[in-house]
Amino acid sequence: MKKTLILYTGGTLGMRRSESGYIPDADLEGALERLLQDAIGQLPSYDFQALDPLLDSANMQPRDWYRIATLIRDNYSQYSSFVVLHGTDTMAYTASALSFALQGLAKPVLVTGSQIPLREMRSDAYNNLIAALLLSGSDEIKEICLYFNGKLLRGNRAVKVSSGSLDAFTSPNYPCLGEVGIQINIDRNALLEPGDATQFQIPESADGDVVLIKLFPGISSLFLSKVIEHRPRGLVIETYGTGNAPTDDCAFTSQLEKATELGIICVAVSQCLENVVDLGKYAAGSALLRAGVIGGLDMTSEACFAKLNHLLAMGYPTDKIKELMETSLCGECTPS
Repeated sequence: MKKTLILYTGGTLGMRRSESGYIPDADLEGALERLLQDAIGQLPSYDFQALDPLLDSANMQPRDWYRIATLIRDNYSQYSSFVVLHGTDTMAYTASALSFALQGLAKPVLVTGSQIPLREMRSDAYNNLIAALLLSGSDEIKEICLYFNGKLLRGNRAVKVSSGSLDAFTSPNYPCLGEVGIQINIDRNALLEPGDATQFQIPESADGDVVLIKLFPGISSLFLSKVIEHRPRGLVIETYGTGNAPTDDCAFTSQLEKATELGIICVAVSQCLENVVDLGKYAAGSALLRAGVIGGLDMTSEACFAKLNHLLAMGYPTDKIKELMETSLCGECTPS
């Protein structure tokens, strides 16, 4: 019989009011039982497990992504599916990271949460949770998904676009995998084909030491030099448009050349939600290419950051990482 494991990591869905604002509340299991009692028999049976400590998603670190992945790995044979309850602020990062840690899934993993706590009036938590549980019973879904407000999205294609609307997430560069309305409609053509075998990749050191910076008019080479002084192992650069940067500033491009000479893997993504990075399209992008920067194709910043962190944490050699950053591992990008 099918059975789902609900992993509660923290986040708005299970929060309660305090003098300092909403805080994670460990007493969620009983509230779920009372809430779902009328739906018993219509939903997959489930077990509930909470992380200790619970985390506001703003406090999530790469090590927490792999704590969640480890729980899924350790319980993989005992359950037919998994639902991860998570805060919305960094949900897209976690969903992306899980896709790289659990490649080749043969079971659904649904990441969801809410904008309003379950205990509050008008909460969106109930509908998101019910739909995620229903979708977790699907035999067709075999990947990491993010479900929110009627949309089933590929986890590593999702971005948060609103903090004030219940329609908080979108997938700008890939179609929705499904929609939940009066009917549940799944786009089978958009689903990821399962691999030959699930590949659990849980690095011993979770932090790949990646820095994410956003270009802005007037950004100085000194700023970039200070980042490089830190000697991160990876650098994700949110560029303009299709991968453009202030390359008239020779000192700026010289710093990027220095970074790549030091072995720092630099990847360019776009600040545009709907995007494909093509560093050869404009002269302002070609200079990045000559400096050794890799184009991030149509990856979201969240997916690119999580992917580069994952590959570095796994200890792949530099040349292999550069190759894999331009290769779709689990549907996170569209190869050129």
